Amino acid sequence: MKIAQLEDYVMRTYDLSPLYQTTVGFDRFQDLLDKVFTSEVVSTGYPPYNIEKTSDESYVISIAAAGFSSKELEIEVRENKLMVTGKKTSDDSKRVFLHKGIGQRSFQRKFQLADHVKVISADFHDGMLNITLEREIPEAYKPRKIAISNGQGTGSAIENGKAVEIEG
Repeated sequence: MKIAQLEDYVMRTYDLSPLYQTTVGFDRFQDLLDKVFTSEVVSTGYPPYNIEKTSDESYVISIAAAGFSSKELEIEVRENKLMVTGKKTSDDSKRVFLHKGIGQRSFQRKFQLADHVKVISADFHDGMLNITLEREIPEAYKPRKIAISNGQGTGSAIENGKAVEIEG
């Protein structure tokens, strides 16, 4: 099935407009869904990578960058996008290969990061670039107690989704 046929099928099969009508503040998510359904995705598969969930809030992206040095790799985070670029410098030596199976061409890999996901560190060892990510939820987004007054000095509060009686 060609990309255009797939897009037509998806657009005819899935109507996401009810989702958009009942959400507030998810504009970036909606834009991402629209982009996925309306654009052609071209992936070369180079270099190969893994995304590993190491705990509830931690992740590691491992990129196989054989043949690159740490000076030829660049990591940048901009607007919740992680971009990993490998720029291979020209090898001026007169090397003659009988077989060249190790890809050493320049590349750029992009990863869309969720809100509050931060890059903690990057490590390059034995041809593997490991990027450690962690979700850091700000205090403003964590559950908090909301007091509800009944006008007589007593009331209830909501704490972790449960009503709790309080004295005024």
